[in-house]
Order: sequence, then structure tokens, then C-alpha cells
Amino acid sequence: MSRIAIVSAMHPELAAVLAWLPQKQKQTVAGREFVLGRWHGNDVVAVLSRIGKVAAATTATVLIERFGVRQVLFTGVAGGVAPLAQVGDVVVASAFMQHDMDASPLFPIYEVPLYGRSHFATDAVLTAALVRAAKTALAQGVLDAADLTEMGMEAGLAQVHQGLIISGDRFVSTRLESQRLQQALPAALAVEMEGAAVAQVCHDYGVPFAAMRTISDRSDDDAHADFLKFVDTVASRYSAAILDHFFTQRAR
Repeated sequence: MSRIAIVSAMHPELAAVLAWLPQKQKQTVAGREFVLGRWHGNDVVAVLSRIGKVAAATTATVLIERFGVRQVLFTGVAGGVAPLAQVGDVVVASAFMQHDMDASPLFPIYEVPLYGRSHFATDAVLTAALVRAAKTALAQGVLDAADLTEMGMEAGLAQVHQGLIISGDRFVSTRLESQRLQQALPAALAVEMEGAAVAQVCHDYGVPFAAMRTISDRSDDDAHADFLKFVDTVASRYSAAILDHFFTQRAR
């Protein structure tokens, strides 16, 4: 069975993932700790992507070159851009693009030079499986009543969306910048800092890639408020629960 990579953007999420790997082996490559184990019979390697597109690209390359992964799954948080992507929702990517890529006038804005494209699609089969797992996990409930109350969330309201996620090397944290992104890229559901780089590396190697992001904020002036608390209380649990359903489905 081919090895699957699990890439997490934040330490609490990776910790939640590692809790599902009772027997683990660790290897350090390129200053990153890669954890090998099995999840419902699936051979996996989990790692922290680090923050930003270059760091994420390095991580993805090592996963493919050194560990021979044949599929890559990314979990993390993102800021909501589209009005429908509300805090607590999950966005499963159908494609990624870089919102800060601009090599104009040599190339059209957003187009990655020499690729002839701005969008990098995720793998349809992996993505569909991730959507199913996310819907199942949220329908069964991930957080208890106390956690929901603490985070100002209501049971049963979290939604799963599928669509475009955009990446850039800056944390979008003002309402003005969020509005500009909405106007420039109306198809974008969420914004983060790593996914487009991983998507491009996986495209280069022909490795199937899928990603999910929990909406932690609305990419506005309040984006920084309780961010780490949200990752620890909500996003990390979402990631672990969704991946558990994903691997359970594969084991059947």
C-alpha cells in the first residue's frame, strides 16, 4: 500500500494527528521531524509544513523525494474570503492559486511563469473522499457543548464547502485587504499561506494532493483574536476527526 503524507500547518494540529499513531518512528530531514506510523492500516508520514510557501514547498519535496509518498493530504486553518465561508466551517480545496503572484507584464497576473496557468487543481478522487469524511465528522459532532459555548459556536451549524483556496506570503488581517481579494478573485472561498505551493510541487511530481482548511476567522481586523485558541480547541479536533473518518473509509 502506498504511503500517504499528512501535512499540518500548526503544532496543535500535528499533535492531534500524532495522537492517532500509537506506534511511531521519527526521522529528521532538512530540519523537519517526520513521523512515520499507521492509521487504520494505512502507511502514513506526518509532518509540520512550517509557515509560508517556500517552507511548505520544501516540506512537500522532502516527502516525495525522501519518503516516497504517493498521496499528500494537507490540514490547517484559513481565513474566510467568500461570505459563505464562516468561522467553524470546513473548506475542502478543489484548486489552489497564489494571490500574490504577479510577474506582469511578462506574464498575466496570477499566472505562474512557464506553467501557463494560475490554478493547480487537487486530485478529484482524494478530494471527494475528504469531502465525505468532513461531512460525516461534522454531522456526528466533533466538539462538546462546553467547547462550542466557549468558542461562540452553535451545534449543527458548521458547513463543508468545496472550491478555490488562495495562498500568499502574508497573513490577511484587515477588512480592506479581504474585500480587495473578494473583488479580485470572486471565486475564492478562503485564504492561507501554504497550499498553493504544495499543490504546485505535487503537480510537478504527479502526486495526488487534497487539502482541507477550517475557517478560523473572516480575514478582517479581528483575524488575530483568539487565533491560537481556535486552532487548539476547534481546528486540531476537526483535523483529527476528519482524517480518522477518511482513513476508516479507505480501510473498508
